[in-house]
Amino acid sequence: MAQITPELVAKLRAMTNSGMMDCKKALTEANGDLDKAVEILRKKGRATANIKALKEARDGVIAKYISPDSKTGIIVEINCQTDFVARNEEFRAFANEVAKTLVSNPNADFEDKRTALVAKTGENIRVARHRRFDVAGNGLVASYIHTGDKIGVLVEVGCGKDTTPSNDSFKELVKDITLQIAAANPVAISRDQIDPKLVEKEKEIAAEQFKNKPPQAVAKIVEGKLNAYFQTVCLLEQGFVKDPAKSVRDHIAQIAKQLGDEITVRRFVRFQVGETIST
Repeated sequence: MAQITPELVAKLRAMTNSGMMDCKKALTEANGDLDKAVEILRKKGRATANIKALKEARDGVIAKYISPDSKTGIIVEINCQTDFVARNEEFRAFANEVAKTLVSNPNADFEDKRTALVAKTGENIRVARHRRFDVAGNGLVASYIHTGDKIGVLVEVGCGKDTTPSNDSFKELVKDITLQIAAANPVAISRDQIDPKLVEKEKEIAAEQFKNKPPQAVAKIVEGKLNAYFQTVCLLEQGFVKDPAKSVRDHIAQIAKQLGDEITVRRFVRFQVGETIST
């Protein structure tokens, strides 16, 4: 039996762009013969799949899974090259399987299924990213995938009473918050979470636009511009999608008063297909 050295594995990886374990298995099967190992990988579709992996995958879908008790949730982005494959039922089934599996097994390996799907679709496919939330204390995790599966939201909303999560009004509120995030694309829950550098930049821009006015006037204008900025980027200060005349904060307070409880948006994440891919 030929010795399969790390150098030999690295060389095969460089030749085929295949995974380390795939290369090691192929070399073992080929008894160290490099050319034969390449042939083995090609026959198994590994080399083809990884050569396709060099092509950019900019399309895809967002998938989700929420546990039956709504205490754990996850969203994932799975990329492919074209919308044609993104609409393929087998591709979507793979995305849903990844989401569900990652909840029970965060270290799950999808490489075999991914490469098999690459060989079948003829496109590069990659598990791009995922986020998981587990409820701390009382509350719910909820998710919303927008029509077309290109935008997905995951949110955790907390409360004080252990009976509140089962209340229909609370469930409806949490659902509305996911819709809000999908539609309005906030960058933070409240203004204290905004990067101070971004705030300073907004101040500089506003001050520069009105630099010829008296200092007191400029200060008031800058304050107004900042408030308008926060109303755009902060979830709690945005106009509520179902009633823009009131803020999200006011709507949450209204439901909290009805339930006699304290309700808090603890965290959220919003995925949009391809947004992390540099051009």
